[in-house]
Amino acid sequence: MQDIQKLKEILSALRDPQTGCPWDRVQTFASIAPNTVEEAYEVLEAIEDNDYEHIKEEIGDLLLHVLFYSDMAKEAGKFNFDDVVDALCSKLISRHPHVFGDAKANDAAEALASWESVKAKERTTKKKQMGALDGIAVTLPSSTRAFKMQKRAARIGFDVDGKKALSLLKRKIKAVQNASPKDEENALGSLLFSAINVARKMKVDPDTALRKYNRKFEARFANMEKIAAAKGKSVKDLSKTELSRIWKEAKSC
Repeated sequence: MQDIQKLKEILSALRDPQTGCPWDRVQTFASIAPNTVEEAYEVLEAIEDNDYEHIKEEIGDLLLHVLFYSDMAKEAGKFNFDDVVDALCSKLISRHPHVFGDAKANDAAEALASWESVKAKERTTKKKQMGALDGIAVTLPSSTRAFKMQKRAARIGFDVDGKKALSLLKRKIKAVQNASPKDEENALGSLLFSAINVARKMKVDPDTALRKYNRKFEARFANMEKIAAAKGKSVKDLSKTELSRIWKEAKSC
């Protein structure tokens, strides 16, 4: 069994200025970042497929990125992998006073409340992060960021109940229908934000819901293409009536 030290040595070899891999040597934080996001989503896909062999592979790829960043930072004299681990250990201990301190948490909800309370105190100590919504990464997918902002706002009382959230969504739909061309983008953004709020009230993660429905649509569309092909036709050549009929058939497969 290999240990983390072996992996660190492999990364250092890949980044070696003289004998390393030409591609690995020229990478930077900025160039690797998009790949890291992609790897995280591949982990998520493997989890949703309940494919443990694939999960093992994908979280390995994600670990590679952690070590890659650490190695680049070490070269720049900023920090190294051990510093990352030390910082994480300190954070986990400080954010779990109900485990490593005298606080109590009798269930998951109380544990989460304790975690959020500690995080809120941490934010108030940072000069640039005094607002309730500060610290939510702007690079998050828009639906995820909206969801997190709504949760933060709700914690300080800026919230509506589920019935009101649904009523607001219906109003936003009408606003989109009546929007002038110059107001369409704003009206649609407001509609999507309200839809995410409804998801929050239903305790459904909007990004997960949409991702799963995307996969469902993809499967149904593929079924529709197969049905059309079996009839000797291409989807793009079907009439509106034929498309509607085959789509219904594809949905029942």
